[in-house]
Amino acid sequence: MRFVSFFVDGKSLAVPEVLKPPDVSAVPVSFHKLQVLDTPDFSEVSPFSAELQASLSGKLLLFEELPYSIDVIHEHYLNGCLAYEKGIEEAGGSFVCKRCGNDKPRLFSSFSCFRCKEKECVYCRKCLVMGRVSQCTPLVRWCGAELEWKLDEVALTWTGELSAAQRKASDGLVSRVGGKGELLIWAVCGAGKTEVLFYGLERALKTGQRVCLATPRTDVVLELLPRLRKVFPGITLAGLYGGSEEKLDGAQLVVSTTHQLFRYRDAFDLVVVDEVDAFPYSYDSSLEHAVHQAKKKDALIVYLSATPGRKMKKRAVAGGLPHVKIPLRFHGFPLPVPRFVWCGNWKKRLKKGRLPGNVMNWVEHQLEVKRQGFLFVPSVVALHQIVALLQAVFPGIEGVHAEDPERKEKVMKFRKGEISILVTTTILERGVTVPFTDVAVFGAEEDIFTESALVQIAGRAGRSKDDPAGEVVFFHYGKTSAMVDAKRHIEGMNREAGL
Repeated sequence: MRFVSFFVDGKSLAVPEVLKPPDVSAVPVSFHKLQVLDTPDFSEVSPFSAELQASLSGKLLLFEELPYSIDVIHEHYLNGCLAYEKGIEEAGGSFVCKRCGNDKPRLFSSFSCFRCKEKECVYCRKCLVMGRVSQCTPLVRWCGAELEWKLDEVALTWTGELSAAQRKASDGLVSRVGGKGELLIWAVCGAGKTEVLFYGLERALKTGQRVCLATPRTDVVLELLPRLRKVFPGITLAGLYGGSEEKLDGAQLVVSTTHQLFRYRDAFDLVVVDEVDAFPYSYDSSLEHAVHQAKKKDALIVYLSATPGRKMKKRAVAGGLPHVKIPLRFHGFPLPVPRFVWCGNWKKRLKKGRLPGNVMNWVEHQLEVKRQGFLFVPSVVALHQIVALLQAVFPGIEGVHAEDPERKEKVMKFRKGEISILVTTTILERGVTVPFTDVAVFGAEEDIFTESALVQIAGRAGRSKDDPAGEVVFFHYGKTSAMVDAKRHIEGMNREAGL
């Protein structure tokens, strides 16, 4: 876009070219070429759109992400309710994307732009999937009146009881709500981390704080949404993930993938990052950047994990990161310890259109005893081969992976017991709770099955108090250190819990 700028009452105001006053002689230029950019002073008596306030509060959005005309948006700028900011900052020949924080030259490109008439308008490739941020596209943020919540409608309706270990962690969280800093809740798979959050969330929401529960995985968002809606029926709650149709603007509680937080700025008083060690959060530093941009300066960040990364564990053990540990599952039974089963050269067998006999026997046994089972596989290619071979013998078995268009429906059917065996990639390694389910890993020696991944996968079994001893089998073609370490990790947690 092209803008003109001129001084009014000592401030340099920006005006889109299409709204340029006739008496202004300034020449329109691309937005990034504006030398000085001020925001008019906000006046509490200025009228504003409550819908626009809800859409934009705590966010940093492109013009085209707002369902309002440029006239309406600019009127709010002139009233001091919103500000324009550069999407791409340039300094010394280097660029920084102000939405995702990307500063890698190889992740910027340029194009001949019809909107700003520049032959080389630089844009960020890193966050392109969320809409193009280029030099001529301003980002818009709300700086007017703050949103107000209906605090008298905040009520926690959960009537369950916390275990002693859960209570200790819950009290630790409640005591920190309202403060700033960090807290790690280090809890084994099946410890009941979500329930541990309830009283802390209630305290934050009742005191008017805006809260975000973020996670790297879409499936975890889908798992958490109905549970939180059930226990906090009176609050505005939005669920955000790629492809979600829900756009509840101005929600006090936001459950979101970490990717969606690129659109937020200085929004949350409390941010909970669930599964903090999960891919892609643990590998993509821009997602950590998104979390820190989304929180307010004095916010509290709470990390949840059963398998925190080495760096985070080191900080916790050294005392640099306050933490609370829950080594015991909520039902008091030990974590299922994986059993290693050699299955030979399974890649060679797949090429011949066969599966290892002991894997076929495991599937057949699950069906005979009418127990559901996750069968984790190392790749999408392997998944398609294995599902086809199993379906030829056992109709009704399904496979699911990240790009599966029926992913959501298949997972839901598995939860309802309508699918007996679900073959899956690591997308379901965490955050999915289905009682009366056993777990097997096919090709457990593959690199994708790290220690933390295997611990999380094993944690899918035995989660119900009525079925605490689920089975975990690692089918492998040679034991790896990750497999051995995962087993030691689980046994160590059981010892720490006194089991």
